[in-house]
Amino acid sequence: MTSYRLEKINKQFQREIALLLELRIKKEDVKSAVITGVDCSRDLGTADVFFTTLDTGTKGDLQKRLQSVSGTLRSMLGKKLHLKQIPELHFKEDKSEEYGRYIDSILDSINEKENNE
Repeated sequence: MTSYRLEKINKQFQREIALLLELRIKKEDVKSAVITGVDCSRDLGTADVFFTTLDTGTKGDLQKRLQSVSGTLRSMLGKKLHLKQIPELHFKEDKSEEYGRYIDSILDSINEKENNE
């Protein structure tokens, strides 16, 4: 269970990373990323940054491009936020939307079977 402070830090990182990607990072190919969440470790050593994109064909490639700008993002976050330590950023694809669609399809098939009986 995460503490209230860590939840606030996660939300702040999510907001700031999204803004920095949109406004300050010059690489156009990373601007299609939508930051869906951040999960920092308790010691703020690492942070998993979850993302998705509308263009599903480029998710793996986008992850590599985001990882390539993680040092720049970390530096910008250090200047903007008042924390002793800025975590190392690890970008990960958010698969919750795909999982939700999968669960919906299972529920729909169960519902169809009940209606056919």
